[in-house]
This record gives sequence, C-alpha cells and structure tokens, in this order.
Amino acid sequence: MIIPKTQKRYCPFCKKHTEHTVEEAKRKPRRTLSRGQRRFLRKMSGYGSFPKENPKGREKPTRKLDFRYVCKECKKKHSVGRGFRLKKTEFQK
Repeated sequence: MIIPKTQKRYCPFCKKHTEHTVEEAKRKPRRTLSRGQRRFLRKMSGYGSFPKENPKGREKPTRKLDFRYVCKECKKKHSVGRGFRLKKTEFQK
C-alpha cells in the first residue's frame, strides 16, 4: 500500500486541520513482568518445553501496523484507530 508522507488531518491538540507527517511506530518488546508473560515463560521452562509446544510457525502472515501522525504546527504525535494489517508499506514523497 502506498501512503503519502504528508497528509492534512485533524490535530486533537491544535483542534483544527493541519499538515501531518506520517511515520510508522516502532515495535517494542513484550513486558516480561506482566502476569500472562510470566505464566507463559514459567510454562515454557522445563523439560524441553514439555508442557507446551514451542510457538514457532503460529504467527500471522502480516503484522499490524500503527501509524503515528506528527503535526507540523505543534509537533505533537497522535495515532488514529488501532492499526491494520498490511503486507507491504511504502511512503510516497
């Protein structure tokens, strides 16, 4: 999908429509101290991950992308929606 690098969008901080630049949010690692992740890691440790098979090959073919819009006037970032799945992205100049 080809996405224009600059778009005119509504800025919730300026409360008006301004020019925005689009950037892709960077992936962050999972929180290892969250309860579900601690439970998963505890279950995976053991006799060659005996209680549960390794989760290789179970991932989806595409990743959810999250676009951040940076206002050119106030320089604040915001995102719209919860992201969507795309195989390939290309920013148009």
